[in-house]
Amino acid sequence: MKSLAMTLALIFNVLVVGISPAWTDDIGCLDTTFKLLSPNDSVCVSAFEDPEVSGVTCHISQARKGGWGSVVGLTEDPSRFSIACRQTGPISLPDKLPDQENVFSEKTSVFFKNTKVIRMFDNKHNTLVYLAVSRKLIEGSPQNSISTVPIMPWGGR
Repeated sequence: MKSLAMTLALIFNVLVVGISPAWTDDIGCLDTTFKLLSPNDSVCVSAFEDPEVSGVTCHISQARKGGWGSVVGLTEDPSRFSIACRQTGPISLPDKLPDQENVFSEKTSVFFKNTKVIRMFDNKHNTLVYLAVSRKLIEGSPQNSISTVPIMPWGGR
């Protein structure tokens, strides 16, 4: 019986704790739908720094479903989000920057749905491109949003 309880606790932790973003700063949420006896639907804004390129910060807003399922991590969040990335300091590119690299991932449901942000490098225009995409297909193509950061000198005062 003790083994079953430990197994259930482990499954709960993987499902619920694994849903929260790994390396974001939550900025705040705005309730969008009132629910009398359970958490409201909302849109939340989080910030994250590119883990490989210093000097770039992205802000992502995501719709989050309320209700009692959200309390235990069983609600599937809608595939609606927006992203804005900006230079927030001197940009330092690593020696070997991959053409595409996953820089952010957040689970938006217990089963196989997440939001990812992939960084691409537009060498011709010296610009970093951040593409946010949902793994859930909506009418034949995934929900997506894009932001670009031109690599510019920083400071100069």
